[in-house]
Amino acid sequence: MVTKNKAHLIFPEDLLQAIDKLVGKRGRSKFVVEATRKELKKIQFLEALREAAGSWKDENHPEFKEKGAYQWVRDQREMENRRFREFSR
Repeated sequence: MVTKNKAHLIFPEDLLQAIDKLVGKRGRSKFVVEATRKELKKIQFLEALREAAGSWKDENHPEFKEKGAYQWVRDQREMENRRFREFSR
């Protein structure tokens, strides 16, 4: 069960009118909750990227050195496709 709390929020008039035009007055809360969740996920994702910046070291991934990461991924996919075709026979 999700606990719900009320919060008093103040919006600029033009923003509130735009929300009401889009979802109606009875849809405000749901709209604001969904938009807030989406923005929060985006902010958390960007923070995780900032924290992970610099953690990749090329010397720890010699499999990419010869052909590059793009070609390595393509080779892996082709190998999986081949295995799937052989298994499906």
